[in-house]
Amino acid sequence: MRLVSREPASAPRRVDNNRVMTTFERTDEFAGATFVRAGFKDATFRFCDLSGVRMSGGDVAGLDIDSHDLFFGSLFVNGVDVVPFVQAELNRQFPGRELQEARTPEGLREGWEAAQEAWRTTVAQTPDALRDAHVDDEWSLSQTLRHLVLATDAWLLAGVHRRPDPFHEIGQFFTGAEQMGVVPARMREPRDFDEVLVVRGERQQLVTDFLATVTQTQLDEPRDDPWDRDGDWKPTVGDCIRTILEEEWAHLRYIRRDLARLDEATDERAG
Repeated sequence: MRLVSREPASAPRRVDNNRVMTTFERTDEFAGATFVRAGFKDATFRFCDLSGVRMSGGDVAGLDIDSHDLFFGSLFVNGVDVVPFVQAELNRQFPGRELQEARTPEGLREGWEAAQEAWRTTVAQTPDALRDAHVDDEWSLSQTLRHLVLATDAWLLAGVHRRPDPFHEIGQFFTGAEQMGVVPARMREPRDFDEVLVVRGERQQLVTDFLATVTQTQLDEPRDDPWDRDGDWKPTVGDCIRTILEEEWAHLRYIRRDLARLDEATDERAG
């Protein structure tokens, strides 16, 4: 187990009662453990395996769960699986999101256009000063758009078209990619936000053009997982496109959430 402080040892971050805030990384020490009358107030869990965790008789006021993988399993609250309710509410908040599960060319085309219209609105409404702003360790708008460039490169160019070296050099890789050894040496920061918009627009057009002519037979063709070509999962072309759509809607939700928080912080400072 590694116990890491996020700040220099000479200036540790402290909270109430002069306690040092610490970070536990890459440890299985707590798997299967039981906590009785323990305090986790204001704790943060990031990229942690919480599957099978059971909580009983605890104070969960203000508990905030944000998981992209929520819809691949179940989450029970007082005996009720709330995943279908969360799914329905997100589909209500983001019209067209339900089409990320479409199985036909027509459905995927409609879903793609809905996602792109939502993104056009978000980008257009974001003030210049917030394009590179971010909340805590989350990505900014610029970084998010760069990640969607990466997602298109991975799942369309590598996944569908089987290109061996698909990545644009300004794509934003995910956490842990360097440890996986999948980040090309040529990757760089963008020159400015205009470059991000240009590259993002090129990738959007690639998906639009592909969906304009794809057939059902083509959607059903098997492919390799671009991140694990020797793995057991063999996605279809349709799976690859649906993954792109999942990325589009998930990161749209993230960035709208964070932009709202940034707006609130700006208003509080102004007040």
